Amino acid sequence: MSYREEMKKLREYLNEQGYRYYVLDDPAISDREYDLLLRKLEELEREHPEEITPDSPTQRVGAPPLSTFGEVRHSVPLESLQDVFSPDEVADFISHIEDTQGETLYSIEPKVDGLSVSLEYENGVFVRGATRGDGQTGEDVTENLRAIRTIPTALPEKLPRLIVRGEVYMPKPVFRSLNAEREANDEQLFANPRNAAAGALRQKDPRVTAQRRLDICVFNLQLAEGRGFASHSETIDYLAAQGFPTSPYKTFTDFDSICSEITRLDEEREALPFDMDGAVIKVNDLQTRFELGSTAKNPRWAIAYKYPPEQKPSQVLDIVVQVGRTGVLTPKAVLAPVRLAGTTVTNATLHNQDFITERDIRVGDTVIVQKAGEIIPEIVRVVMEERPEDTTPYMLPERCPVCGASVVRDTDGAAVRCTGAACPAQLLRSLTHFASRDAMDIEGLGPAVMQQLVDAELVRTPADLYTLKAEDIARLDRMGEKSAENTVRAIEKSKENDLSRLLYALGIRQVGVKAAKVLAQHFRSFDALAAATVEELTQIDDVGAVTAKYIVDYVTSEQGKNLIARLKDSGVNMESRTARTDDRFAGMTFVLTGTLSRFTREEATELIESRGGKASSSVSKKTTYVVAGEAAGSKRKRAEELNIPVLTEDEFLSMLGSDSSEKTETQTVQKTPAAGQLSLF
Repeated sequence: MSYREEMKKLREYLNEQGYRYYVLDDPAISDREYDLLLRKLEELEREHPEEITPDSPTQRVGAPPLSTFGEVRHSVPLESLQDVFSPDEVADFISHIEDTQGETLYSIEPKVDGLSVSLEYENGVFVRGATRGDGQTGEDVTENLRAIRTIPTALPEKLPRLIVRGEVYMPKPVFRSLNAEREANDEQLFANPRNAAAGALRQKDPRVTAQRRLDICVFNLQLAEGRGFASHSETIDYLAAQGFPTSPYKTFTDFDSICSEITRLDEEREALPFDMDGAVIKVNDLQTRFELGSTAKNPRWAIAYKYPPEQKPSQVLDIVVQVGRTGVLTPKAVLAPVRLAGTTVTNATLHNQDFITERDIRVGDTVIVQKAGEIIPEIVRVVMEERPEDTTPYMLPERCPVCGASVVRDTDGAAVRCTGAACPAQLLRSLTHFASRDAMDIEGLGPAVMQQLVDAELVRTPADLYTLKAEDIARLDRMGEKSAENTVRAIEKSKENDLSRLLYALGIRQVGVKAAKVLAQHFRSFDALAAATVEELTQIDDVGAVTAKYIVDYVTSEQGKNLIARLKDSGVNMESRTARTDDRFAGMTFVLTGTLSRFTREEATELIESRGGKASSSVSKKTTYVVAGEAAGSKRKRAEELNIPVLTEDEFLSMLGSDSSEKTETQTVQKTPAAGQLSLF
């Protein structure tokens, strides 16, 4: 490969990885891998400067900001630091400075691994906050930054204008708690605190950002109108006095002391509240910084010493399987204890069968372990030359280790799930879903009450809800006699629900609210549905082959049959009690936009569906009519572009007929099954 081809491939690959890191916050390679490849490109460009192109990652700081937030032009550029990886490179940095400046004082501080932001104050009041973006222009995330409680909104000293730079991060305990919650819900884990912090800061709703409990570490004063400072340490002390959480620092003049401090930070970083991936070495004197200046990309007065990830060997003693609340089987490697990044590691997640197969991880193997993002233990590779002769490839069990039901792999992913209708591992989630508003709609049985019922061993399956007595519920925390009686009445009332609600409540894979309504209207009874074959089910609109198989597997499983039998014995309705008014809307698709004055969303939906109509949440060429209420938005405009008829509410009522007009006067509508799609926005 010629040097031109190598440079081209490096540019393309690094630009792709830079986009994933800076814009998507979804890095595919480690920081160290990226930095080493970038260094290789820099070396080639020094040797062949005529081959440097404008799109080279060496010619810019980061990537352009996302378009989902407004842009902010940085008054003072947010530069990136040059990375170094060895004491020799630290010595070179010091030598270059002291050749012109003489003995120099340096500030050493941890390099927080988060999301860099600028905070701007006018007359002591926080007015604007932005991400670094490409260093010149960032994203306006002011409101989300306001949700971070450690960022002061007003300062003691009211300077005309003050801009500081900091790193937003997710504290380690918060990160661990968030990932534990995501793991319990079978959601994808965040790879590291930086990834989690970046995602939280870019939330559209600041309330979500607030719930993620982010923090900030301020490490630089960018601008201070009306104030003068002589050193970096003086500015940090000043900012701390103004109420900012600031970066801890120490100052040194000699090389040996600087290296000792770098080592100390590495050894003690577990005690820090934030994740860190290096140490920052800065010239402390501000005038000296000014004289040294910056390159097109980096300041000449600072560097970042990057720590390599610590890796150690361990042995896989066993592979155990955990079952999450949604039934996903997650394998975990039990490891021989190994001290890693300040803590003792005894297990590592193996994610799924594909992960295990790709790395060919077996019980008895010697493996290399590291902490992903310095937090999550992970197996990097197997030491094949140390593999025992009697090992065998590992496969996930074919039956749930908790309840014994068969397992099935998702058709659209790598997850393997338990199919048990009464699996104890899924109990709380199953119960909460069963009683939820779109399902059996049992008022008073929220997650907190359900948890108490499970803990008290009063409920082991959804059928047990119908055996509860008021005195049982009254003994729960914060549940008096009146509340208990109301809850029992709500449970009793739910027995009369339509079959469609029960079908959705059972939690059959891929049977949502709409599919449940279609199935209920088509089969009319649960017994008829249970007798249907996969082929018969796939003849129904909105039921594909995968969904059909999930339904058949459920109704033929022992746990599924037992649960249905108990629900029947309790008096839960097993038949569809809705009727189609007529077929006047058969073959038609409606989209409703704006606000209607005569209907709720559910009422309008059921009026359309009871006449055989379908719906969509978006306008397309397949849309028959768009019904426009008050403040109709982009959907009306799209309909006009496609020449799709737009109906007023009165025209829509005329199409429905006089019977619906009379019912809307009292705002009551007969419940009907879903035969199509209708959205109200």
